[in-house]
Amino acid sequence: MAQAMKIAIVDDEQDMRQSISQWLALSGYDTETFASAEDALKGVGQDYPGIVVSDIKMPGMDGMQFLKKLKGVDSSLPVIMITGHGDVPMAVEAMRIGAFDFLEKPFNPDRMTELAKKATVARRLTLDNRALRRELSDGGALMKKLIGASPVMERLREDILDLGQADGHVLIEGETGTGKTLVAHALHAVGARANKKFVLIACAAYEDDDLSKRLFGPAGQDDPIPAIEEARGGTIVLEDVEALSETNQARLLTAINEQGTPSETRIVAICNLQDEGKTCESVLRNDLFYRLAALRITVPPLRTRGEDILTLFTRLGEVFADEYGCDAPEVSAQEAAQLLQAPWPGNVRQLYNVAERAVLQNRRGTGSIASLLMTEDDESQPAITTEGKPLKEFVEAFERMLIDNTMRRHKGSIVNVMDELCLPRRTLNEKMAKYGLQRSDYLG
Repeated sequence: MAQAMKIAIVDDEQDMRQSISQWLALSGYDTETFASAEDALKGVGQDYPGIVVSDIKMPGMDGMQFLKKLKGVDSSLPVIMITGHGDVPMAVEAMRIGAFDFLEKPFNPDRMTELAKKATVARRLTLDNRALRRELSDGGALMKKLIGASPVMERLREDILDLGQADGHVLIEGETGTGKTLVAHALHAVGARANKKFVLIACAAYEDDDLSKRLFGPAGQDDPIPAIEEARGGTIVLEDVEALSETNQARLLTAINEQGTPSETRIVAICNLQDEGKTCESVLRNDLFYRLAALRITVPPLRTRGEDILTLFTRLGEVFADEYGCDAPEVSAQEAAQLLQAPWPGNVRQLYNVAERAVLQNRRGTGSIASLLMTEDDESQPAITTEGKPLKEFVEAFERMLIDNTMRRHKGSIVNVMDELCLPRRTLNEKMAKYGLQRSDYLG
């Protein structure tokens, strides 16, 4: 659940501070009060997890000076100003400087709550967007999201690190739901353009004329900058590049030729045709395809990733269990085998859905993981792949998952893990070494 937003209340009058604080606290907000702007500046900094409510007329630093200081610290911080009768022109000036809104004394408490709600919603959106931008610019964090120890995932991470440093345009291929957009973000974040512009365009979301305008312009007064210009010097990602019409393919090729080399702006094209019996090469004009496919990455389907499936399922189960305030489901040996054998046509995106539903089922105490893997055509049998796998592979994958889960639950306590799994220390150490599990990863 999202943490309650804070509201900093700044007023030199104690009764006013307390009454505003009590009212907003009853509305579910976490309030803190300050008797002066000087004190408030010590507690309200950049990325403050909330908003500010401040009186305008205060001794020492007044509300107007305070507002200017706050905007210098964090220009997006919502500040609601409180003004006495006759000071409305001053409040209007505060709005011009950047105040979120103002209230004139005596004010209706319900109006205060209404403004606080609007301001905190805006603040949460700002903070979420900032966190997302930081995450998407952190190559290390993104690479950690590409979970898995399977050979195909090791190769994918190596390809991202290698191609991230190159200048050529990149074509990313793979089945739906495999995480191609995440790979595009990672390519940008680990390369020399990490601090440059990153522009993502979902080509299939636009009508042809609108897409042409969004990519190439001309832009009207109220339109965003054409994406090709917006991404200059950075990276532009074209999701569903196969949706480009002949006309827009020609315009894109012209833009590439005019640029000359990818060193100015890199194009990362994402193609989603592999699972539809077509290829990107068959739907794009040849000259454009070979320009976009100077470098290529294929994101592996989930069914080829072996025990990564169990690792991902466990991690996602923990995340959803925390979100819903319940325990993650325990996976039996039979269910582990079913997860490993499932064909996963929706890949990682489908696994997300199954993990969330498994947590919800576990919270209710009903259902099973097997029931979530039924085929649409035959609901009497769990969906499995036709590819046979040795029993040894299932046993080892389950064993690794069991030790991993137990180590996490006991936060790396070897003694507790030995007791729960009835294993002598030497055997546990040998199995952890075999599966690449390190105690240091579970401490704390």
